[in-house]
Amino acid sequence: MKVVVLVSGGMDSVCALADARESHEVVAALSFDYGSKHNHREIPMAQWQAEKYGVPHRVISLDFMNELFDSHLLKSGGEIPEGHYEEESMKQTVVPFRNGIMLSIAAGYAESRGAEGLVIAAHSGDHAIYPDCRETFMAPMAEAIAAGTYAKVELLRPFVNVRKEDIAARGAELGVDFTHTWSCYKGGEIHCGKCGTCTERKEAFALAGLEDPTLYE
Repeated sequence: MKVVVLVSGGMDSVCALADARESHEVVAALSFDYGSKHNHREIPMAQWQAEKYGVPHRVISLDFMNELFDSHLLKSGGEIPEGHYEEESMKQTVVPFRNGIMLSIAAGYAESRGAEGLVIAAHSGDHAIYPDCRETFMAPMAEAIAAGTYAKVELLRPFVNVRKEDIAARGAELGVDFTHTWSCYKGGEIHCGKCGTCTERKEAFALAGLEDPTLYE
């Protein structure tokens, strides 16, 4: 199957790209610049990984989200909270309906590229705070994408019921270079080591029994 993979530049989406290449023909890796505090750190990682795998990479600008939406994850929002990914404070990093918007655009792009599938790396660890990462959202979204495209584009979500440590293990099995992935929501020169995504990243490597190659503050 020809597929388009959503690749933010984080470790989950990069693992999804590597995984998709095992059983599909990846025609494009798609990133979105929506004004998050860490887009400028993530997107170059997505570009590097796409080049490594010989996959065309496109970046789509969604500036309106930073201008109009309320989220601490955006440059227009407040400070990124520190603590575990599943803590209540991390809800401040939710960007309203982000995946719904991105998947809608990606579906049109996928059909335009002659792809029959669209891959997103949402996983079970996202479920606690991100409603548009849960299967209760993904299943009807998949139906809408299939119904709304002549190609009946299929929404593939290989990690939706998988824990992050298992994604890390799968990535290691596939030879993913994790040094060229970015997680930290603060978007500094190096990973802060304290925000929810940094905490989750460290936890994933530890639980998978893998050496964490990340440099933290």
